[in-house]
Amino acid sequence: MSEQPFAGSIAVVTGAASGIGAAIAEHLAAKGARIAGVDVSPSLEDALGALPGSGHHGFRADLSDPAEVGKVTDDIASGLGTPQILVNSAGVVFLDPATELSAGDWKKTIDINLSGSFYMAQAIGRLMTDAGYGRIVNLASQGAVVGLDQHAAYCASKAGIVGLTRVLSLEWAPKGVTVNAVSPTIVETPLGKKAWAGEKGEAAKRQIPAGRFAQPEEVAAMVGYLVSEEAAMVTGTNMVIDGGYTSV
Repeated sequence: MSEQPFAGSIAVVTGAASGIGAAIAEHLAAKGARIAGVDVSPSLEDALGALPGSGHHGFRADLSDPAEVGKVTDDIASGLGTPQILVNSAGVVFLDPATELSAGDWKKTIDINLSGSFYMAQAIGRLMTDAGYGRIVNLASQGAVVGLDQHAAYCASKAGIVGLTRVLSLEWAPKGVTVNAVSPTIVETPLGKKAWAGEKGEAAKRQIPAGRFAQPEEVAAMVGYLVSEEAAMVTGTNMVIDGGYTSV
């Protein structure tokens, strides 16, 4: 197998400036892909500049706005060409008991996590289905398949991602496009380490049979497999990376 299996491929990665998205961008870039990173963070250019390889470009867009998604898709296609890979990694989380969760936080979560992923998949998917080839991976969460305390909006948005993934996979498989979801447990990104420091984190680890959180590189490796030629027959799946948490 080539060490550069994605050479010549254009990979669109949302949320590419940090966390899981940045790890995915680095993994794909190291295997030869040109990264079209989409984010609202001012650190996007620095993150892309640190990637291996060359030809990476940053694009800013509010993914909750379909008009902005349409524009950024046009910009990617005109500037780089038709993408072969799309990874929807951008997301937010607001924690509150369901009785206290504000309508604003609910809406923002659904707008970015679920609607934003749909708008990107729809826009990029049009290009891919026209081209007769594509690989799409949507980042969901263990919260898509189990309930998590104070995660009403987040779990709802991620469960929606899994349902969306199944429908798109069904519609687009005849056109050469696979669509899969990846559902990690807590991931030790810099933000994750801060949010789950101390006894809170240790208590969470005790609920995971493997006894630890996931690493960003482990999630990136699963995404790398799903967008590879070896996974051409894999579509409509939700690949859970949780150390056995959801099997308990």
